[in-house]
Amino acid sequence: MTSIAMIEAAADRLRGHARRTPLLTSPFLDELAGRRVLVKAECLQHTGSFKFRGAWSAISALPPETRPRGVIAFSSGNHAQGVAMAAHLHGVPAVIVMPSDAPRIKIDNTRELGAEVVLYDRATESREEIGAALAEERGLTLIKPYDDPQVIAGQGTTGLEIAEQAAELGVAQAQVLVPCGGGGLTSGIALALEARAPGMRVRPVEPEGFDDTARSLASGRIQHNDRLIGSICDAIITPAPGQVTFPILKRLCGPGLVVSEDDALHSIAQAFARLKVVAEPGGAVALAAALFHADQIEGEAVIAVISGGNVDTPLYRKALERFAP
Repeated sequence: MTSIAMIEAAADRLRGHARRTPLLTSPFLDELAGRRVLVKAECLQHTGSFKFRGAWSAISALPPETRPRGVIAFSSGNHAQGVAMAAHLHGVPAVIVMPSDAPRIKIDNTRELGAEVVLYDRATESREEIGAALAEERGLTLIKPYDDPQVIAGQGTTGLEIAEQAAELGVAQAQVLVPCGGGGLTSGIALALEARAPGMRVRPVEPEGFDDTARSLASGRIQHNDRLIGSICDAIITPAPGQVTFPILKRLCGPGLVVSEDDALHSIAQAFARLKVVAEPGGAVALAAALFHADQIEGEAVIAVISGGNVDTPLYRKALERFAP
């Protein structure tokens, strides 16, 4: 199980390699939300998402004798790019299993980072089965997207930064909204804040129709999504919370929040107009909850993580044309 000691060790290994992303503010967002809004811009991390942190943490923790054989990962795009870049920087071969309907920019970027890409149909094929088969066949080490203690530790370094940056801004108590797929980022941040900022409570945020974590937290046991396709928030669509992450979420997180696709698109436009940052739909759901579901949030301040910014141009244009303030 991931611990604060593992998160701090991951932070040491990431130092000089990952970016310390900013905690941004805007009076316009404060007015819209009716409270102080702080935005952790992980869309400015290497490869455009927080996933680089977990990938570097996991690969840098591999025994030297296993690294040369290479690593494998399955991802809709952000974990793929994070693993591809971290592997490249370590001189380690990487194979990435990606859904064929992932945004083209994510597939292209993963290849350009030097990884071998294996495409699959997420409606009819299991990425876990494909990944396991390739790992056994080639002797590769599987870097899971969220259910891996070292990946969670790497993502938890985001929480260490939030605690430090919020304290610098005089914020000790807040709800911290995090886009949630399998729960790696959410659980890592929750563990870090438990130790470093106990006045903050994490709340996972998901898109409508894919709210497995919210339903799982409400019921106390893992719930599954009925489908895995059909949302523009592709980065955070997973079958269910992870077996490793859910116990952490259950212990530390508040109730889940659920937003619409229009909410996500609207928050993309607000992030561009007010913060001058690019967010993808799945990465923007926490900001959407902060801005458009304020009645479900408590306190004078809220912290929202923008977890990724890898969005296709047509979809980004659509968000700006429909919702630009």
